[in-house]
Amino acid sequence: MPHTELTDFIHRHPRLLILTGAGISTDSGIPDYRDANGEWKRKQPVQHPDFMRSEHTRQRYWGRSLVGWPVMRDAQPNGAHTALAQLESLGHIERLVTQNVDGLHQQAGNRNVTDLHGRSDRVICMHCDFTCSRDEVHQRSAEMNPAFTRFTAVTAPDGDADLEVDFSEFRIPDCPHCGGILKPDVVFFGDNVPKQRVIDALDALQRADALLVIGSSLMVYSGFRFCRRAHEWDKPIAALTLGKTRADELLSLKLNASIGPVLNTALKHLSSE
Repeated sequence: MPHTELTDFIHRHPRLLILTGAGISTDSGIPDYRDANGEWKRKQPVQHPDFMRSEHTRQRYWGRSLVGWPVMRDAQPNGAHTALAQLESLGHIERLVTQNVDGLHQQAGNRNVTDLHGRSDRVICMHCDFTCSRDEVHQRSAEMNPAFTRFTAVTAPDGDADLEVDFSEFRIPDCPHCGGILKPDVVFFGDNVPKQRVIDALDALQRADALLVIGSSLMVYSGFRFCRRAHEWDKPIAALTLGKTRADELLSLKLNASIGPVLNTALKHLSSE
């Protein structure tokens, strides 16, 4: 049984670095990027270079965000998030590194969290040190573009939406201090994770007994690198995720199962002991 195998893995490696991906948040209503084969489910997300150089890309991004952001903002932690918070309270998590930008691990109660790709609820100016909440920019966007608030669309990952309309008239909210480009405080595709963030996560991996990957296909190198390094350091790697991962050949344990039920059942066994 998957929960028995996971419980045994934690018994043998009681101090874990946990790496989570989009699959852990789907039960909270936030869509993921890839299917069970690791292929894109929809067009690739916005690319950092395009966002920075193209006004049309920024119009499209913020226009679609008017539809998509409220879904992400209002999402609540699910049973898998809660189980990991409890696993941390039992002393089994050296650090939780998440590829997600939804903040749900912190909402659930985890404290030792590295937001590898940043946080979508914060916005930064790319030209000065201005920062503000995503909700503040969302409200400004709605006030500046009332016609766009009437659109509906299927939500996409990370506050995006599958909305295809003419965005040429969309007014982009700029930095109120310097007029510069505002961007969510997240690592877009085509950008690099801040170096110190990676160093801190790898330091935690060195201290851990093993690596446990949850809900990630690991197709993006920013997550896959932790599996490569764990393998180099002879640290066992387990993955609890539906479908294939980029690191399948490196895994000591592969659990192709639903995340929430397996985590919660394993947690019950660990708590009772």
